Amino acid sequence: MLSLRDLNRATLARQHLLSRHEGAVADVVHRLVGLQAQEPRPPYLGVWSRLAGFERDDLHAALHARTLVRATMWRATLHLVTAADFAAFRPVAEPVLAAAARRFDGIDTGAVVAAAERLLAGGPMTFNELRPKLLEEFPGGYDRALGYVVRMLTPLIMEPTDDRWSFPRDAAFGLPGIEPAPASVPALVERYLAGFGPATPADVATWSGLRGIREVMSGMELERLADDTGRELYDLPGAPRPGGDVPAPVRFLPDFDTLLLGHADRRRVLADEHKGLVATKNLRIKAVYLVDGFAAGTWQIKRSGKKAKLLISPFVATDLGQVEEEGLRLLAFAEPDATTTALEVTGAQ
Repeated sequence: MLSLRDLNRATLARQHLLSRHEGAVADVVHRLVGLQAQEPRPPYLGVWSRLAGFERDDLHAALHARTLVRATMWRATLHLVTAADFAAFRPVAEPVLAAAARRFDGIDTGAVVAAAERLLAGGPMTFNELRPKLLEEFPGGYDRALGYVVRMLTPLIMEPTDDRWSFPRDAAFGLPGIEPAPASVPALVERYLAGFGPATPADVATWSGLRGIREVMSGMELERLADDTGRELYDLPGAPRPGGDVPAPVRFLPDFDTLLLGHADRRRVLADEHKGLVATKNLRIKAVYLVDGFAAGTWQIKRSGKKAKLLISPFVATDLGQVEEEGLRLLAFAEPDATTTALEVTGAQ
């Protein structure tokens, strides 16, 4: 039987959150099968918490070299993934993306996708540029619906720029120029367990958005375990499970971090009574910090001129001394041009 702490430490070990990975930025992105990237900055901070010696330019260069790409993937949301995983798993995600596109009725999706591909063959565009051109071809249509269908059904990547976090607020999308190399759903399950396991089929389904996961996993040669409630868990044979007594360092995770979104049952990192303090009504997942492996509060950065403050809002009693060193290191990375930095405990955000 695996206790809640056992599950916590197993997952943190695989997420490079017990000890930072010594290697390349692509190693971390590969291990996590992508980091959610609804906004440009969070993936940088997510990698920083997991990779030793990480510099902003490491990720920036990988995006410009297209070894990493930002694209619509899991749960029909933007993710930072390796180019190889985009080629392998973008086709696997297609049923989820197609289901999302069906929210709008009466659209000839094949014709819209064909038009978008033809228009984008001339070069990347923002959706503010693309939607009017789609309306010219489909007069009377709803421009937002046309753009959404394209975003779901056309494999596109966001074009990096020289902005601080590699993308402007209104980024351009372009054809990827990456040949699809479709992987299997079992291959995806194995990759998921390597980064998030041990886990239930419901966990895999929640993270990926895919259906039929239980049937897939029941046919795989996986190790069967149980948690402290008796639920069956699946895992890769020989995968790391260091035990619940292993020390876990303080870690700061950004908004929408994949660790908070990777399981149907999030108790391995976020207590049920704290969910409402992290997940907002508009579906935002706040940035959290971990103490002893579990979410202990939320955080945000406030900038005023050359001064930067890291504001932490505990929902578990937190000794400021426990989190100050790591918090100030994060602040120095996120706000390198600030001349004054400080950490402050505040109320609810």
